[in-house]
Amino acid sequence: MSSEMPSENLMATKVTDVGGTVKCNIDPIENQMSALEKMENIETMSKRQRKKLMKQKQWEEQRDLRKQKRKEKRLKRKLERQSQVELSNEGSVRKRIRRSIVPSTLRLIIDCSFDNLMELKDVKKLHKQIQRCYAENRKALHPVQFYLTSHGGQLMDNMNESDKGWINWKDINIKSEHFTELMKKEDLVYLTSDSPEVLNELDESKAYIIGGLVDHNHHKGITYQRAQEQGISHAQLPLGIFVKMNSRKVLAVNHVFEIILAYLEKKDWEEAFFTVLPQRKGAKPLNETTDTSTCKPQELETGSR
Repeated sequence: MSSEMPSENLMATKVTDVGGTVKCNIDPIENQMSALEKMENIETMSKRQRKKLMKQKQWEEQRDLRKQKRKEKRLKRKLERQSQVELSNEGSVRKRIRRSIVPSTLRLIIDCSFDNLMELKDVKKLHKQIQRCYAENRKALHPVQFYLTSHGGQLMDNMNESDKGWINWKDINIKSEHFTELMKKEDLVYLTSDSPEVLNELDESKAYIIGGLVDHNHHKGITYQRAQEQGISHAQLPLGIFVKMNSRKVLAVNHVFEIILAYLEKKDWEEAFFTVLPQRKGAKPLNETTDTSTCKPQELETGSR
C-alpha cells in the first residue's frame, strides 16, 4: 500500500450547480500545505530576507502598542496646551497687578560722590548694592523716583566693564551732577546715623539721600559732616526705637533703600525693618529684650557711610 497522498486529495474538486456554473471547493489540506511551504521557504530564505520577515511580524504584533502610544501622546499634548493656557492667564493677572502699582513721588538718591575714598573692591560692592536697589525698586508696590548722582570715576568704569546694560536701565535717573545742582536744598534730607534728628514719618515731597560709601567705618561721620557743610536737613531712621542689635552695625546701601520701600508699602517702621534686616545681624524687636538701656537711637547705624 503506497504511503503517498492521493493526487485527487491535493486538488480542488469541481462542483456543477443546477445552472451549470462550475464552483471550486478548496480542500483544507491545501491550507496546511501552504503553511508547510512557508516554513520550507523560510528555511531557504537568506538571512536578510528572514530578518525582514521578522521585522514585519513584529510590526504587526506591536500594532496595539503603537495605538496606545499615539493615544498617550495626544493626551500629553492636550495637557501641555492646557498648561500653557493657565500660564498665559497667570501672566495676564501679573500684568493687571503690575498696572495697579502706584509710584511714589518720594525721591531717593544714592550719593556717589565718595568714589575717591574707596578701594576698587569696595566700589564693586557698592555697584552690587546699587543693582539690588534698582531690582527692588522695579518690583516694589510703590516705587520711588530713583537717582544716582555724582556718577563717574571708578564706579562708572566698573559698571561699564561688568554691567554694560546699565545704560539701558529704566525708571532711574543717573546723573554726573551733584544732587545740590539738581534739586532745591529745602527738599533734601540726608539719611545719616550720626544725625540727632530721628525720622518718624516720610514726606513724599522730599528727596532723601543715602551715602554711597562702602568704607568699613574708616570715615566715621562723613555723611553727617557733608550734610552740615552743604546746609541741608539730615535725619536717622528710627532703628533704635524698634530694633535691638548685637553690636553697632552699618546697614548696606540697599538695606536702607529697601527699608524705605517697605515703609512706603506697610506704613509701619518696625514691620519694614524686620522685613528687610538680614538675620545674621542679630536684629530683635526692642520690646522683646530685657535690657533696653543700652539701645539708644544714636548707638545704631542706619546707613552705609
